[in-house]
Amino acid sequence: MSSPKDKNVPNSNIDFSKYGGADSLDEGRSPRRTTVVSPTQKDNGKNYPGPPQDPSDFLWIMTEEPHRTRRMAIMKAHPEVTKLMGHEPLTKFVVLFVVSLQIFTAIALRNTKVLSPLFILCAYVIGGTANHNLFLAIHEITHNLAFKGVKANKALAVFANLPIGIPYSAAFKKYHIDHHKSLGEDGVDTDLPTRLELLCLNNVLGKVFFATFQILFYALRPGFVRAQELTQWHFINLAVELVFDYFLVTTFGIRPLIYLIASSFFAGSLHPLAGHFIAEHYLWDGLAQETYSYYGPLNVFAYNVGYHNEHHDFPSVAWTRLPALRALAPEFYDTLPSHPSWPMVIVNFIRDSEVGIFARVKRLSKESRNKKFDPTDN
Repeated sequence: MSSPKDKNVPNSNIDFSKYGGADSLDEGRSPRRTTVVSPTQKDNGKNYPGPPQDPSDFLWIMTEEPHRTRRMAIMKAHPEVTKLMGHEPLTKFVVLFVVSLQIFTAIALRNTKVLSPLFILCAYVIGGTANHNLFLAIHEITHNLAFKGVKANKALAVFANLPIGIPYSAAFKKYHIDHHKSLGEDGVDTDLPTRLELLCLNNVLGKVFFATFQILFYALRPGFVRAQELTQWHFINLAVELVFDYFLVTTFGIRPLIYLIASSFFAGSLHPLAGHFIAEHYLWDGLAQETYSYYGPLNVFAYNVGYHNEHHDFPSVAWTRLPALRALAPEFYDTLPSHPSWPMVIVNFIRDSEVGIFARVKRLSKESRNKKFDPTDN
């Protein structure tokens, strides 16, 4: 039997009766699921996770989101970073190609049975990949990175929305900008799961359901958390999409529209690209790091959205220049844990009890903080 002084016993005051017979707190812990390109001297290259998070609640913190601080530090160390900012003319051509591909495929399948293997395979492989690409095109356009002008960007987003089948580009813009400006703020950042989701889905079956129907959570949650005021672009988006859907159905039948909507569902379900939804801001390995990047090959289909730390640090840098941003400031990015695989993020999210709906950083909103700390409140 080990004595309290045994080097394998980290602390003789720990009640090991609560740890299932383990001889140390590291026993049975697997290497962390994220990777670090250049570990710091403090990290010493160790790949062991931190302590697990309490699964009954989100991780509430008082510190500000990290991106503003890192952005200022990078701009000080590398003032030439401003040369990477600005729109990317290539975006509109990629959007045109993918929209054309989806419309062509939808029409080509107009005589194919919906439940046939060919229809389902095309909807998953071609449609799921193409529509996920369009999701991220709209994300890119939301930051006004396709054109210099605001109206031109909004018009392109409405066009990119066509093969998705359901209008959402106008509503997405406001919610996503709030996500950047108020990262992790409860009741403001609608990317965050709600308390109801935590209570209902915080188990294996719940996580399978969540991962399968991610697209519905991202589509419906914002309306319940924080309704937004409608603008003319909401109505333009709605009208254009309805006219397009009507034309498609009346001209080619219902199956092309079913293909497009099925493509959107698969794009936000158990699809390799959909791993980025979970990879971006869920907490891993007991670390309080709220944004993770991914530098793998799937970025080719995803407007480099895997460079997510870089994107949040500099939302004005277009997708084609995000790799250059990382290369410009390796001392800031290569020391951050990143995900080696989007598909494995989904697998690990479902099967690992130490990550789940609870694994998100939350902050009180500015409004809630002001109410809580109002010195005039009696």
